[in-house]
Amino acid sequence: MQYSGIKNKVAIITGAGEGIGYAIVELLLKAGANVVLNDVDEEKSKRAATKLDVLYDGSCLSFHGDSGDITTINNLVAFTIEQFGKVDFVIPNAAITIFGSFLETSTEGFQKTLQLNLHGAYFLVQRAAKEMIKQKSGGKVVLISSQVGIRAYKNLTAYAMTKAALRMMAVNLAYELGEHSINLNVVAPGATLTERTADEQPDYSGMWGQLNPNGRVGTPEDIAKTCLFLLSDDASHINGQTIPVDGGWTTAGKYPEDL
Repeated sequence: MQYSGIKNKVAIITGAGEGIGYAIVELLLKAGANVVLNDVDEEKSKRAATKLDVLYDGSCLSFHGDSGDITTINNLVAFTIEQFGKVDFVIPNAAITIFGSFLETSTEGFQKTLQLNLHGAYFLVQRAAKEMIKQKSGGKVVLISSQVGIRAYKNLTAYAMTKAALRMMAVNLAYELGEHSINLNVVAPGATLTERTADEQPDYSGMWGQLNPNGRVGTPEDIAKTCLFLLSDDASHINGQTIPVDGGWTTAGKYPEDL
């Protein structure tokens, strides 16, 4: 399906060297948008942008750096304006997950998770929103939450807190920024097979295929397709909402130990 309102728009996607972020960049480029692809890994960022730039009509530029750092955030948005003259879409996709008991979580690990997952998303959206308001053309933001920001999951308290907080961030900013025609929505992925999850668990696809009500694991493209819709004109009256893309796991799905 061809969505309206994507072609010639300018997007910033963080954490996009691979996985879900990469899939979002690819679909936006395929739809005719121009994208600045960010990743903390310089080589990965350049390799992904170079590969995608030659495949599609939209332009893809790389910008490496830690998107939890305020200097990187400011430079990322400034670079986008310098290269494309505007910013229309923002998806703060970069995040880290820490596993472990609540009783044993270190202050260092906790702060690191908050720095990227919350601080990074909050201030990237703030910086981009200022540009969108200045442009007087509105804009769209999609925050990437998680199924564990909706349902409890053992040993993921710190990560789950950050992902739940993004949902409330969207609710508040939909109200606060709506007058500027800036929409904010949230996609909450379920178990998704990426390079990272495949490394963490050899039979990730097989296990979650049994646990998900729809009988399969998610793919980065599942998440990217939902993001593309929310960024399009077809979703212009959807604001402040969270859409789980998890095969139904958050409705009644089981846990790995149930197997």
